[in-house]
Amino acid sequence: MHIRRILIGLSAAVLLAAPAAAQKVSYDSGNANFANLKTFAFKNSPVEAGTPNTTTTYDSPLLAERTQAAIAAQLEARGLRRDDVHPDLYVSMRRTYKTDYPVYAPPNWGMGYGWGWGWGPYYTGWGPWNNGGETWMSVNERTMGTLIVDVQNAATGQLLWRGQAEKHVHEDAKPEKRIERVNEEVGKMFDKFPR
Repeated sequence: MHIRRILIGLSAAVLLAAPAAAQKVSYDSGNANFANLKTFAFKNSPVEAGTPNTTTTYDSPLLAERTQAAIAAQLEARGLRRDDVHPDLYVSMRRTYKTDYPVYAPPNWGMGYGWGWGWGPYYTGWGPWNNGGETWMSVNERTMGTLIVDVQNAATGQLLWRGQAEKHVHEDAKPEKRIERVNEEVGKMFDKFPR
C-alpha cells in the first residue's frame, strides 16, 4: 500500500511538471538603459529567407492579433505606453513552424519473470521483468511553433532585447484556449524583460 502511494505521487508530479517543460523560453539583451524609453509601437518583421510559407489552422491573422495584444499588455504592465506616431521602441514579432517527429521507446521491461527470486533452472535473481529483448517504438508527428519578439531602439534601429518561445501547437484548440496559450507563452517570455 505504501509503495502504491509513492508511485501515485510520483506520477502526479511528472504530469504536473509536463506542461511547464513543454514550453522552452529564452531571451537575450544588450546593455541598453530602458529607463528613458517610455513608448512603443509595432513594426512588421521582415520574412527571412528560407522561412516556409506553410499555413496551418494555428497560423492566422487572428493569432497575430492575439499575440500582439498579449505583448502590448506585457509592455503596458511594465510602464510603457503605445504610441504609433513617435515611439521610443519598435516591437516586431514573427512565428515559424516545423514538424517534429518525437520517438518514444519504453524501457526494456515487459512480460517475463517478474520481480522476485527465481529458483531452479530459471534462476534470475532479484530484478525487473524481462521481455526477452524485444523493443517497440512509437513515432508521433506534431507541429512546433516558435515565436520570436524583437525590441529595437526606434531612433537607431539597435536591437535591445530578443525573446524566443517554442511550444507544441494544438491546431484543433478552441479560440478561447488559443488565447489562453498565447497569453501564457508571451507572459513567460516577458518574465525576464529588463523593466
